[in-house]
Amino acid sequence: MKTRARVSALMVILSIYFAIPGDASPHDQDMDPFRILRHDMVRRQIEEPPGFRDPVQDNRVLSAMRAVPRHLFVNAKDISRAYGDHPLPIGYGQTISQPYIVALMTKMLEVKSEHRVLEVGTGSGYQAAILSALVKQVYTVEIVEPLGKQAADRLKRLGYENIHVKIGDGYFGWEEKAPFDRIIVTCAATLVPSPLLRQLKPGGKMCIPVGGQYTVQYLTTVEKPQEGAITMKKSIPVRFVPLVQQ
Repeated sequence: MKTRARVSALMVILSIYFAIPGDASPHDQDMDPFRILRHDMVRRQIEEPPGFRDPVQDNRVLSAMRAVPRHLFVNAKDISRAYGDHPLPIGYGQTISQPYIVALMTKMLEVKSEHRVLEVGTGSGYQAAILSALVKQVYTVEIVEPLGKQAADRLKRLGYENIHVKIGDGYFGWEEKAPFDRIIVTCAATLVPSPLLRQLKPGGKMCIPVGGQYTVQYLTTVEKPQEGAITMKKSIPVRFVPLVQQ
């Protein structure tokens, strides 16, 4: 009965959504019927998640997750599943990550408002949109050209002015815009790419899934101190699409 009620409620929300005038802003909370689903997603999946997960309780991260319209970053046929507790395919063999993982990786970065952040793997642009609310500038690189162009158009249309998209091989980062305070990699690498380590500022931090496509991958935090050796710390096991190189 609960499942049926939730589906019925979702269908009502969707009917309202598609009745909204085309020029309504997705950032206008009064005109966003998905706001309830977003808040429910954050509470049930992230802030007070099932017992096998550690909660994310960074208020800045939670606010960003509540604000960004995730349903506008998925394929039209998947809008009804946009706020579910799972990743979704976005085409070209790529996915938009599970909401909890987006929030967790953002928290692990410990970003500050003055930071400049590099993202490797733009995908739909959702992770970049979350970061844009928390930092000064986001530079994001996507190797799949159609995805990169779609993301750039989407982010521009939605008004994310501090996000810069580049089509290219993210393994090599974005040399012209380096160094970066933080780097986030949204695809799995067998080893942490050395170009990214070079482009990370002393005192900076990177969050990256490390492991092969058919082996266990771990979310890994890389810290580059002002002096001394780089350190790496494994976190939870994850499953990401592999880092693709040209």
